[in-house]
Amino acid sequence: MILTYCYRIKPSPEQIVTMERWLELLRRHWNYALGQRLDWLRRTRCPIDRCSVSYEPIGEIPELVNYYTQQAALKETKRLFPEYKKIYAETQQVNLQRLNKAWDKWLKPDANGKRGGRPRFKKPGKLRSFVFPRINSPKAGAHLVDGVLKLSRIGSIPVVMHRPLPVSEACPKGVGFTLKQCTVVKKADGWYCCISMKDDTVPEILPVDSIKSAVGIDVGLEKFLVTSDGEAVPIPQFYRKAQGKLAEAQKVMSRRVKGSKNWKKAKHKVALMHLHLTRCRKEFHYQVAHWLCSKYDLIAHENLNIKGLARTRLAKSVNDAAWGAFLEILQTVAVKRGLLVQEVNPRGTSIECFNCGSRVEKSLSDRVHCCPSCNVKVDRDWNSGINILNRGLLAVGLPLNGCGKSVQDIVRVAEAVGQEQQVSFVRLRSPHHNL
Repeated sequence: MILTYCYRIKPSPEQIVTMERWLELLRRHWNYALGQRLDWLRRTRCPIDRCSVSYEPIGEIPELVNYYTQQAALKETKRLFPEYKKIYAETQQVNLQRLNKAWDKWLKPDANGKRGGRPRFKKPGKLRSFVFPRINSPKAGAHLVDGVLKLSRIGSIPVVMHRPLPVSEACPKGVGFTLKQCTVVKKADGWYCCISMKDDTVPEILPVDSIKSAVGIDVGLEKFLVTSDGEAVPIPQFYRKAQGKLAEAQKVMSRRVKGSKNWKKAKHKVALMHLHLTRCRKEFHYQVAHWLCSKYDLIAHENLNIKGLARTRLAKSVNDAAWGAFLEILQTVAVKRGLLVQEVNPRGTSIECFNCGSRVEKSLSDRVHCCPSCNVKVDRDWNSGINILNRGLLAVGLPLNGCGKSVQDIVRVAEAVGQEQQVSFVRLRSPHHNL
């Protein structure tokens, strides 16, 4: 498993100028290499029923362009443009590897038959990171020793080590953490180094026979999630609460002359706001993920089409909740603890009754599940969470009442709490998101 620790670095003004120049040169090289690939693709493709001479320039068909040909051309690039000699060689190679990865995602479908979008030309300032593929090893371009990051061609930069690296010399060979690469990132509030490491201490996945507690979670927009045990996490709506101040900052930026110093200051203020909201949302996701993983051995959730939901009229709320980012974090936290996360089919989880299996049609405004067949009245999201739990238990081969509460217990609790208060809200430490 690969872990990434992000630390803030404090480069000198001269080092900042050097790193910003690196980013600009790498951006230009990205655009040139991408133009080469697109030109080769246009010149070697034509419609079945007509010749491409009608819309393509006449000339010799170029040879195949790939990562290896473009890497071999780096020597000629440095001869024609001596500025590229100042950039660490492996950093330039990783820049081409990134382009090659994006190119392959566009042209080659994955296991599910899906492809990524076409790689884009990058505008000034859009390339914000460069990579040293080796760290703390012989012939490496980056060395992190005693809170000082030494980068080839840049120099020594102090690092704010807010937490120590999980590297122990006492670990036996092949066990522990191995540093892999260093990525230098430019963000709105400064420069950061992201240290990637291989974690060999990840525990084995918990066997199905050893699962003692399981839960199904139903994510939503009224409540962030509701568990099959009747516990709910309120949705924080970070963007919704801050969009007024964001609108004011964006209005100020739009009234400035584009490219001027005042415009850049206003743009930087907007970027800082978005960065703060992103960090608050990420912290909230980690809190919920750790809370779930500390209570349950098996967590079942719906395999939602989040991209499709983000194209509806609820797009702003869906993107503000960021279910996809949360489920990725939940999977990461569960793997680090050796727990199971199971995806289930979301079709019909809100309609089916968990008690008798009858289909009870309801609109989005109906927040209570009332089954006429068995007279069960529970919260709509609670009913969905129980159905998700049942599907997750069946997917891993466990009996429906093998973990957690039985159906009779849930019905008894639902009747006890009544229709007014169906779920109990869980209080988590709220991230500070006041702008």
